[in-house]
Amino acid sequence: MGSITRFITTKLKLKVNEQKSAVARPWERKFLGFSFTVGREPRRRIAPKAVLRFKAKVREVTDRSRGISSERMAEELTRYLRGWIGYFGKCETPSVLQSLEEWTRRRLRSAIWTQWKRGSVRFAELRKRGVGKDLAAQTAGSAHGPWRLANSPALAFALPNAYFDSLGIPRLTGGR
Repeated sequence: MGSITRFITTKLKLKVNEQKSAVARPWERKFLGFSFTVGREPRRRIAPKAVLRFKAKVREVTDRSRGISSERMAEELTRYLRGWIGYFGKCETPSVLQSLEEWTRRRLRSAIWTQWKRGSVRFAELRKRGVGKDLAAQTAGSAHGPWRLANSPALAFALPNAYFDSLGIPRLTGGR
């Protein structure tokens, strides 16, 4: 590391950032938001910090207290996801993309559930979307929070992935 640093600074007249520079195995380092798996055939994966930044941005866009319509939320999220997919979509660990996609859909269901505010509105919206009377009443009257209910069968039926597809929200895994 020392000899390379000297060469770069003296011969090439470039500045070396000591914090970002290191000599290590590929799976021990992160590079432009990517890291590599350990194994016989290393694969490109999304670095853990990049996943945390993704979740922070999605939380910001889908914040349940923002007071914007689900359509506007979908527009903002679509813009962000398209750029993110353009950059990270070529990772070779589809399970990470799958889990982030599931997490994002649950986050959206949670935000929409909060927008429906009262139990009567929640019941009416669930019934309008084809949920049975008993299940709609049970879910609308539940004391559980939005995040937990976003994973419930009633909301999965009322707000399926096809609904988010119709809003134009792209899938991280590329499938429809």
